[in-house]
Amino acid sequence: MKNNKEIKKTGNIRALSQHKILIAASTEFVLQGYKGATVQSIADRASLPKANILYYFKNKENIYHAVLEHTLQMWDEGIGDINPEDGPKAAIEKFIEAKVRMSFKHPESSKIYAMEIIQGAQHLKDFARTYQRKWVREKAQLFQQWIDNGEMRDVNPIHLIFLIWSATQHYADFETQILTIMNRADYEDEDVEDVIAFLTDMILRGCGLH
Repeated sequence: MKNNKEIKKTGNIRALSQHKILIAASTEFVLQGYKGATVQSIADRASLPKANILYYFKNKENIYHAVLEHTLQMWDEGIGDINPEDGPKAAIEKFIEAKVRMSFKHPESSKIYAMEIIQGAQHLKDFARTYQRKWVREKAQLFQQWIDNGEMRDVNPIHLIFLIWSATQHYADFETQILTIMNRADYEDEDVEDVIAFLTDMILRGCGLH
């Protein structure tokens, strides 16, 4: 029987392997699309045997769903630990900052999500009906509670979430267009802070929280 130390080590190895697979899969799905990417190409990019990939995820569809779920989990980190007592201003500030930083640091995740939606959400329909719908409803209820308490302007909570999503993801999804217009080869560190400050100011004003 394994002792606690061995169990912890096994768990860490599993977590690291799965993270490595999801990073490699994100790149493959962006470059090749869902149809073009293969379990073998993901394994090659992750420098892991194909058998290891299938051990953790069974098939390509499961990998794809895991990438999408990982994306929403990262988004959730920006507002997931906000309590109603913290108020809408703190929630929106944290949500925007987390989403902007993720767009700049992990653009592949946002691009995969956007590509899936543009292509008709063929692989996202069941996912959207379960995890994503539940996520949006929970956050919308939190904003509605603040609205009902008179803590922020009476705006549509779901459209507010859509606005934050679209505004923050734009810098990942349309990276090539933005850099071309700005005559840049890449984003600079100051760009992240500028975008966070601009979007936070504009959205807080719209919610009567500035």
